[in-house]
Parts: sequence; structure tokens; C-alpha cells
Amino acid sequence: MKLQTYIVDAFSDRPLSGNPAGVCPLDQWLPVPVMQSIASELNQSETVFFVPRANTRSRDAITEFDIRWFTPTREVDMIGHATLAAAHIVFSNLQVGLEAVTFHSASARMTVRRRETGLRLDMPALVPEVIDTPSGLIDALGKKPSKVLAAKHYLAVFDSEDDVLNCTPDLTALAKLPLPAVIISAQGAGEFDFVSRFFAPANGVPEDSVSGVSHCCLTPYWSRRLEKKNLLARQLSARGGVIYCENNGSRVILEGTAITSLEGFLFAQ
Repeated sequence: MKLQTYIVDAFSDRPLSGNPAGVCPLDQWLPVPVMQSIASELNQSETVFFVPRANTRSRDAITEFDIRWFTPTREVDMIGHATLAAAHIVFSNLQVGLEAVTFHSASARMTVRRRETGLRLDMPALVPEVIDTPSGLIDALGKKPSKVLAAKHYLAVFDSEDDVLNCTPDLTALAKLPLPAVIISAQGAGEFDFVSRFFAPANGVPEDSVSGVSHCCLTPYWSRRLEKKNLLARQLSARGGVIYCENNGSRVILEGTAITSLEGFLFAQ
């Protein structure tokens, strides 16, 4: 079996930065073990697979797809940067001229629209609420955050950008917490409204370079705290990336650019 395969750098403000995702367009679903093996082979934080959705053609263009995401070790239920990467391949390679594409998963509907400034990804908001600090979180992070919240993942808020940049968490300890991932964040010290990092060792991703899902949580939090609907964010991973965020209540808009860094064929049984 010969599969057209891409690696796309999403939320990237320069080549070979942002968050790389494997992208595998399909005509029909492959068996789950095969998709998992492909994701393990590509060894990106996530690999996205998508197939045309039935009865969604418009003027001979495919405008809607069903979508699934796999880390190197497991399937996950909602990923932002890989969805942006999938849309980039649709717009650049599969449906050139299309202005919007919608992806459907078991848990979410996400639409990506092409704009001159980048790709605008519409995702469900994950509004965090303050919780009691879970046992083991402070020791795992190596420093006590000023506030801990949760919405699908933990959100640990620190007092300064340096706290986020200099954090060296115990990933083994983080993987043992009840929720699968930890976001750390602080208000930005310069041009960015806020900064963050995202750790998901329980999902096989020690540190995600630029996470869309984490910004589904960060956007409503910082929008409320800073009293701003539109925010500029930077993820302080080694590769780094910039996201323009818009809070729309139950939905968020995440805008960024994407660049194809690799294109070829993968051979699988």
C-alpha cells in the first residue's frame, strides 16, 4: 500500500518551527492498528488522517471530511495544530481554490477558513475552572503556580514569563496525574498577551511544540483575565510558535500559518 504523506509545520512563523504534524489523506479509513503504526513510524506529536465525508461535495469540491488523530502511542480525541495542517494540505494540494473546509470527529466539528493573514481554525472552547491543586503537581513542576485550573487538562498559571520558560518538569511524575496533560502559562512580558508550554507525557508527547487544544483553554482564561477578546500568544517550546486567538464564548478562533516541510510516499501493508 502506497500512501501520499506529508509533514506540515503548523502555527509556524518561519520554516522548520511551529508544531510538525504528519498528514495522511485517505480515500477510506484504514484499520486502526495500521493508522497507529503509521503514526508511530512518522513519530510526530500527532499524525492526522482524514477521509471525504459522504454527500458533502459542492461544485465538485470536497468541503467536509471525517478526521482522526494519533500520537506515536495512542488515538486522541481533539487536536488543533494537526487539523490546521490537514486544512493546509486540502487548500494547497487537494482542493486548490477552496476557501473553507470542515472536519468532523467523534467529539467536535472544526472549520478552517483561508485568509490572507493565515488559516483561521474554529474550535470548541475548553473553559477552565479553578480546582484544588492535585497531589504531585507542584513537585512535578518544581515550583508552585499561583493558580491551578482544569478543563480537559490542567492549567497551571505562573507569575512571570521566565517561570514558564525555565520550567523543567518531571515528565514521569506528570504522566501519573489523573488528567492527561498540563499547560503552564503566564502573562507575556512584551508583545505577547500570554505565553505557555504544554506537556502531555501520558499521551506519548513529552512537550508539544505549539498546541491548538491548549489554546482552546488558554484563550477563554486570558480573555477573561485581561478583558480582551483578541489576544496574541506565543508557545515557548524549543521550536516556538505564534497563535492569534479570538474568544467567541463557546468557540475559539485560532489563527496561524502552516508550511509543508516534507512530501512523499509511505509504504505500508
